[in-house]
Amino acid sequence: MAAPDLPAVVGLSGVVYGALLNHELAWLQLGASAHNPPYKAPPKAPVLAVRPRHMLAHDGQAIGVPKDAPGVWVGASLGIVIGRQAQRLRAGDALQHVAGYVVAGELALPSEAADQHYRPNVRRLARDGFCPLSRSVTPAAAVTNPDALASRVSIDGQVAQSSTTAQRVRPVAALLVDVTAFMTLLPGDVLLLGASAAPPLARAGQRIRIEIDGVGALEHALTLEAHPA
Repeated sequence: MAAPDLPAVVGLSGVVYGALLNHELAWLQLGASAHNPPYKAPPKAPVLAVRPRHMLAHDGQAIGVPKDAPGVWVGASLGIVIGRQAQRLRAGDALQHVAGYVVAGELALPSEAADQHYRPNVRRLARDGFCPLSRSVTPAAAVTNPDALASRVSIDGQVAQSSTTAQRVRPVAALLVDVTAFMTLLPGDVLLLGASAAPPLARAGQRIRIEIDGVGALEHALTLEAHPA
């Protein structure tokens, strides 16, 4: 199966979806807030958020930080590139619908709110360039186990967070099964596995590197935002 190239993924037919609360620690951090109104119970299905086009950035592109923000949280996420139409998948064949994987950055303005993960402020997340993606797709056949990939976030050359694609509430196949139970994923779509909890803070003037072993890396300069995103 030929993996679509990234410009086609993010610029034409593809939609980028992010899976929230998919790291076990992030789920545990919800605590009692998951039972607060209006939902009054933890979500039973995956919680997804569409990444609008203005959020997408390529490797090497500068990313703006608002002047009144202390910095941005930087998370590493595995992007699952869909190669075949996926609807009501079963666990045994879910990965057959994956063309490959990309490295994704999940950036957000920091927040002290206890419910920041469950009911996030859109203005913290949906900003210009806050979802960078690798320029090329690593074919699925080259990734032996997408649920055991080490990831790192570095700031100015120093590792600020080491994590792994393991410890997910829903691993890759399970996430595909549960998402396609209520919606169809099309060729070129990208489904983000989700970043690990407690991402490091990086500030304007610093350089960040986001890498996932066996998939690739992203590097970006953080600059002061010239205009509000």
